[in-house]
Amino acid sequence: MSEGVAVELRRVTKIFGEVIALRDVSLEIKEGEFFSLLGPSGCGKTTSLRLIAGFELPTEGKVLISGEAMGQIPAYQRPVNTVFQSYALFPHMSVHQNVAFGLEMQHLSKGEIRRRVGEALDMVRLPGLELRRPKQLSGGQQQRVALARALVNRPKVLLLDEPLGALDLKLRKAMQLELKMLQHQVGITFIYVTHDQDEALTMSDRIAVMDHGLVLQVGTPHEIYERPAARFVADFIGETNLIPGQIVAIDRNVVQVGLPGSTLLKAPGVSGGVVGTQVTTGASASTKGAIAQIIAATAAASRMTTARPASA
Repeated sequence: MSEGVAVELRRVTKIFGEVIALRDVSLEIKEGEFFSLLGPSGCGKTTSLRLIAGFELPTEGKVLISGEAMGQIPAYQRPVNTVFQSYALFPHMSVHQNVAFGLEMQHLSKGEIRRRVGEALDMVRLPGLELRRPKQLSGGQQQRVALARALVNRPKVLLLDEPLGALDLKLRKAMQLELKMLQHQVGITFIYVTHDQDEALTMSDRIAVMDHGLVLQVGTPHEIYERPAARFVADFIGETNLIPGQIVAIDRNVVQVGLPGSTLLKAPGVSGGVVGTQVTTGASASTKGAIAQIIAATAAASRMTTARPASA
């Protein structure tokens, strides 16, 4: 994977009337990365995607694509394409006409359009269906047509706004694997919006977990699941039991936490933690033995670190 930055949000805030949809969000998404924006409804993930696409403009901050500030550049002039949950296919057009639409707007030759449409349909495994209308296709086939239409324009970044949400569970699972394989094949940056933890953990190189317009943590699926940086992340990702506690001692970089029932846990030092700080410990289904997690419940100490019983 290239270490270049494909998309950057630099201290972006977006306000709709009295609603703050994004609050001072900064993100760097690498070239060739499958990056997911994960969170519950209303967390700001779709707003972030729309800002990148150019459908909305930031109230404050900057959106950069391949190092270039987008400013007031309209959506149709940005090097991105979007796949929507509804697919937004033209019902009166054939598969070929749907996929070719963007190329025709670029006034390419008929031979070039035919070649590139054929390549795109082969890529999404839909050869031979060029003459069908969208209503003659299954949900999964319609989703592939929408992908082909987006990829045929060779964007630098592909934006996907919950594109699997309308599919049944079995087909959704199959399409998750197909999307990941397709992203490896084309090698471009995919930015994927979802509220489904399994989708994000299955497909992503990295994930940004969002809530109330804030990015709470960015990391690999393993980091997000095993080392959540905030209580919301621990509760939202996986299955975690949360138990309140209090820091009772600090010895160099090791913290001892008292739990109900006189149980003590040891953990690496939590930044900003002092004796008496109220904390929350958490143990997930993947926890081995008596290993747990500790979250310091203060603004200065909200990240989680591995904790062990004091006798360990």
